Amino acid sequence: MSDIRLLYFTSQDHRVYRWRGSRIELEASFPADATDLGDFSAFAKSTGTSRYYVLADLAGEDFHEETIPWLRGSDREAVIHRRLAQRYRDTRLAATNSLGAVAGERRNERVLLASFTNTQQFSPWLDALSEAGARLAGVYSAPFLAPALAAKLSAKLGTRSNRIFLVSLNSSGLRQSYVEDGQLRFSRLERTVEMGPEALSAFVRSETLRLYQYLGSLRVLPREGPPITAIIITPPGQQPAFENALSSDGRLTFRTIDLTEAARAIGLKQAEGANAEQLYLHLTVKKTPEAQFARSEDRRTYLLWQLQRGIVFAGAAGFAACAIYSGAKWLDVMTLREQVNQQVQQARTATREYERITSAFPVTQTSTDNLKVTVGEFQKIAARTASPEPAFVHLSKALEQFPQIELDGLVWRIDRPVPIKPTPGTTPATPAPGAVAKPATATDASLFLDISGRVTAAQRSDYRAITAQVQRFANALAADPAYQVVQTQLPFDITPEGTLSGDIGDNQGGDVPRFGITLARRLEK
Repeated sequence: MSDIRLLYFTSQDHRVYRWRGSRIELEASFPADATDLGDFSAFAKSTGTSRYYVLADLAGEDFHEETIPWLRGSDREAVIHRRLAQRYRDTRLAATNSLGAVAGERRNERVLLASFTNTQQFSPWLDALSEAGARLAGVYSAPFLAPALAAKLSAKLGTRSNRIFLVSLNSSGLRQSYVEDGQLRFSRLERTVEMGPEALSAFVRSETLRLYQYLGSLRVLPREGPPITAIIITPPGQQPAFENALSSDGRLTFRTIDLTEAARAIGLKQAEGANAEQLYLHLTVKKTPEAQFARSEDRRTYLLWQLQRGIVFAGAAGFAACAIYSGAKWLDVMTLREQVNQQVQQARTATREYERITSAFPVTQTSTDNLKVTVGEFQKIAARTASPEPAFVHLSKALEQFPQIELDGLVWRIDRPVPIKPTPGTTPATPAPGAVAKPATATDASLFLDISGRVTAAQRSDYRAITAQVQRFANALAADPAYQVVQTQLPFDITPEGTLSGDIGDNQGGDVPRFGITLARRLEK
């Protein structure tokens, strides 16, 4: 990773600091009015491809608020570029900062335009950095770092005001910034001279009151409301003198913090010989603001370096992803190998068990394959072996509907169907309504159930009622499509060939009329 250096740009001199995490070290100092930049060019070349952050802390800095339509993308950039060109003659060093949306009927955006009154003073130094091959990260301004510093110090002091005056004593002078809702609204730099703590504290108070009156005249500050919190960063050891001189009133509430304590609040070890600018320098790297003044052409080397680093990081991330994926696959392979070994071991165990069992078999004149075929055929025969239980269940359900019928006998058998010629007193099978009779072949085996019984609830002379009862019983047996009534033996011969003889009205003596039904069910193949 390349070294990080900061060029602190003031009207008195230009200093180069080296940033080392929590430390800032002064490396070189160059006069601001130098016409020959040979020393600086030599220094820049000696530092190689360091990253340079230029922090300007100048009095000649202009801030102007503008209202633009709410746009995004290239349209917004075009509008901002046009407003900068209208406001400033030289836009090589210009920046914008969004202040948020404007509440109203039409949605607009407030932006803060900023630039330097003399941009030409930067050009030789930026050109020297470019010729030395340094990576210019950007040109930043101390005022745009004030919101980040104010947030850190407010958290340290426990203040929760949304309007803050941040006052610091830098090497360039007294820096005063007005921060509202985390956004910079105004900043100014006032030159100072050597003075004691009492005089310096009185000067800070008078300048802070002047800033309050000036912003009030511009209507930047509300006329009514709570007092504004003024955070004063005092030089080391001078905090008591400032606290005595800075008394709060209805306009301002003064809060003081020592420079050493402020440095610790932002995670910086104080640099010896540096004033409050060290806080801004440290935050330039740690909390780099979005608003920066340099053009893309001046930052080309830095942008290319960022792109190269992004490609390297993407490649490293891709390599790490591939390594993780390959590691996962390697674990899968190892798991599969373990499973294969277990399966092989189980197969060997099963083979040994099979050999142990078969060794106890009696010696036969056939092979194992023939035994397997024989066992299979036996299982098929066992599956086709019929049982009378389903037929008995079917008959029982039919008998529940005809309590006047009593059974005399049941004959269960398995046979192939043979065409039956009707004899006197018998009727052929009659399919039940809705049942489809399946034609039987000579090879189909069927289960036959010969049923013999009698009707007890009717008079013997009422042959019509007895015959109808037997027919209904036969139809009930044939209601299940799986069963078929193949023959019905009625109590009386009702065929045209038969003759009635005797006195059918005599119900004294004699047996109750009997009937016979043959029920068949074809077996599954």
